[in-house]
Amino acid sequence: MASSAVGQSKVSKEQKYDRQLSRLWGDHGQEALESAHVCLINATVTGTEILKNLVLPGIGSFTIVDGNQVTGEDVGNNFFLNRSSIGKSRAQCATELLQELNSDVSGNFMEESPEKLLDNDPTFFHRFSVVVATQLPESILLRLAANLWNASIPLLVCRTYGLTGYMRIAIKEHTVIESHPDNVLEDLRLDLPFLELKRHINSYDLEHMEKKDHSHTPWIILVTKYLEKWRHEHSGQLPKTYKEKEAFRDLIRQGILKNENGVPADEENFDEAVKNVNTALNITKIPSGIEEIFNDKRCTRTTAQIPPFWILARAVKEFVSKEGQGNLPVRGTIPDMIADSDKFIALQNVYRERESASPRAHKKKFFFLLLQPPESIPEKDIRLFCRNSAFLRVVCCRSLAEEYSIETTNKDEIASYMDNPDSEMVLYLMLRAIDRFYQQHGRYPGVYNYQVEEDIGKLKACVNGVLQEYGLPVTVKDDYVHEFCRYGAAEPHTVAAFLGGAAAHEVVKIITGQFVPFNNTFIYNAMSQTAATFRL
Repeated sequence: MASSAVGQSKVSKEQKYDRQLSRLWGDHGQEALESAHVCLINATVTGTEILKNLVLPGIGSFTIVDGNQVTGEDVGNNFFLNRSSIGKSRAQCATELLQELNSDVSGNFMEESPEKLLDNDPTFFHRFSVVVATQLPESILLRLAANLWNASIPLLVCRTYGLTGYMRIAIKEHTVIESHPDNVLEDLRLDLPFLELKRHINSYDLEHMEKKDHSHTPWIILVTKYLEKWRHEHSGQLPKTYKEKEAFRDLIRQGILKNENGVPADEENFDEAVKNVNTALNITKIPSGIEEIFNDKRCTRTTAQIPPFWILARAVKEFVSKEGQGNLPVRGTIPDMIADSDKFIALQNVYRERESASPRAHKKKFFFLLLQPPESIPEKDIRLFCRNSAFLRVVCCRSLAEEYSIETTNKDEIASYMDNPDSEMVLYLMLRAIDRFYQQHGRYPGVYNYQVEEDIGKLKACVNGVLQEYGLPVTVKDDYVHEFCRYGAAEPHTVAAFLGGAAAHEVVKIITGQFVPFNNTFIYNAMSQTAATFRL
């Protein structure tokens, strides 16, 4: 009875998360998501929109930290609060309504301000997979960021301010194995065929093959056969120029069988071979980004604290210099193609068997040096790493302390974008200016209608103060100062909803270790419907 219930639960979960399991991050990504615990600071409209987009795909658990009570303004722009919530704990009300979206998710709340938690229990935030902070004043944000940075806990800062959306990721190091790059070329190694592939190709005799077999030979075999002939006639060189590639295509076409009247047969596999010449002639090489990883000190030094990513990266590096003969492990996949099943499977097995010869021995050697059992990295993780070894990524953000310090502010990055007076960088500077306004006046500009005109001058002084303090030889148009005063620190739902979706994507990337999060600042201009990322 119990096993039946478990089976039904599993089927239900597979159906529930079918799209993300099959098309996005797979079973292992879903497992990572379901074991994660996310902390949200402040259940504002931006914060609850972010959590909504994490609860629906099945985040394991979340905790809302918020010491505020629900106000009429909250109810006016937050779908996860209602009139009956006014005067009650915002953390509790939002938690209860968000949990209704997904019974698989555990929700918790803490009716406390982040400032008090940092004072009384600074390690409280260290228990989470990711901390998302929304609508925090600068002074508290910098304290929180320093706390999490020292504990190596990822922080995502989010803010909706009028028609401006802002996100900042602060994480020391984030390694990505499955970066899912767009337009990936197949790893066929036809320019440098490995021994097993050579043997398999040599088993084909196109000249003495029956017509049926001739028309069902995989195009990879055809291209490699004619490539051998081309190289023999061109001093071992591959076709490089457009003219040479066209000549090579003609060479392949000459292999199409003809009937007794000299009319070429309808051989679709040869047509495929011609169409895939550019793919087939892709040069096998190690991407520059992977070379950088191999040369990184974490890949060249073995220490007891080294994470599994760097152990496997070093093992792959050793493999490249030895068994790989200067090349990464074969990915082990081939594209679908016109061929009979036996020929296709036989060719596929050649690549798969080559893929299985991954850097396992080297990984074991490094674990021996570290006095750790090699089983601490599962076999499936090794295969996944090797299969994606051409697409590894390492994202290292700067801390908020570095960004905000006068000595280490990235002035060149800021100035380079200010040639355009309407760049999204202007919005970043305006956000810095309103934080300064808050420090000086204890409120944001324009929150009281009767003070809007008066606040324009004060905010302009704050803008100029920020520019002068950081030595930025740029100017900000008065239009932006007026606009930010008119915003009155409002948090429009439409902007918050957009930011909530974008922020949830970044949280999922960090938790699953898939896809590449931005580095490190994202600005959204809702008025022009444009966005930009900066490294600040």
